[in-house]
Amino acid sequence: MRTVFVTGAAGFIGANLCYELIRQKYNVIGLDNINDYYDISLKNARLERINNLTKKNNLGWKFIKGDIENKRFLEEIFKNFKPEVVIHLAAQAGVRYSIKNPSVYVSTNLTGFNNVIECCRNFLIKNFIYASSSSVYGGNKKIPFSEKDPVDHPISLYAATKRSNELVAHTYSHLYGIPSTGLRFFTVYGPWGRPDMAPMIFTKNIISKKPIKIFNYGKMFRDFTYVDDVTEAILKLINKPATSEKISQDILNPSLSWAPHKIFNLGNSNSVSIMQFIETIEDELDIKAIKEFTDIKPGDVEITAADTEKLNSWIGYKPSTSIKKGIREFVKWYKFFYKIEN
Repeated sequence: MRTVFVTGAAGFIGANLCYELIRQKYNVIGLDNINDYYDISLKNARLERINNLTKKNNLGWKFIKGDIENKRFLEEIFKNFKPEVVIHLAAQAGVRYSIKNPSVYVSTNLTGFNNVIECCRNFLIKNFIYASSSSVYGGNKKIPFSEKDPVDHPISLYAATKRSNELVAHTYSHLYGIPSTGLRFFTVYGPWGRPDMAPMIFTKNIISKKPIKIFNYGKMFRDFTYVDDVTEAILKLINKPATSEKISQDILNPSLSWAPHKIFNLGNSNSVSIMQFIETIEDELDIKAIKEFTDIKPGDVEITAADTEKLNSWIGYKPSTSIKKGIREFVKWYKFFYKIEN
């Protein structure tokens, strides 16, 4: 039974991933600091769901509360549990919040990331998978975004920290041979999602008959990616660590490396207008939203769209859950979790 160490285990993607890893008989060590960036009770409920699964089936699961900024604490986890695979999802999330509180992004997303990858180096981890973000594409106008595109113009501190993670990971892969894979997530949504993200905000306000703010006057498009698709891709990547490629260093391609380091877009390959997304939620709830149109926020981009051919070529998988199906499952969970009667 392989041991997988997942940071950010009480987070949206992390908790869904841990649940599926355990179902598939992996031995899972989960770490999270359970901070109060958003509702702690939701994080605890995610963990309780995992605990119920493991108690019922006597499967391997150990949750540890702690912080990736504490390097000695991390080293003890690696020493005691000897993970074979590390999936690093812990981070301070949120583009807009990074403008209000930049210091926490530096301490968590930079110092914390370096602590984790240092442990991977010192404990000879054979497969390191980490979360990046579509936000690294910043001011790029070419659509869809490709891993071949330059990512040198981030427009938020959050994006800058994620790009920094990619650069550090590549350096460690080059210097120490650590197989590392960065995943540029594109607007992940679904059951157990974060309250600060659009699907939760929209659904809550529509049900409560409160206005929803629609930025850039509705001229926004996102490559919404269902969380189960993300989890399935990561599961495949666990069994296929990054490898080096034979390339010419005379003309470097941002998507390729001589080091065992790869970066993949993980999106739905189908950019949807924010207005269509809202209409789909309205249809599922059978309630019309009260819409309040406003300017685009600093750090936001108008369009995200993922070219996922590289991921498909590597693991033979392309996320495919439709918006209609994904929203139906999300709304079903939302009503159940928040006890909303039809």
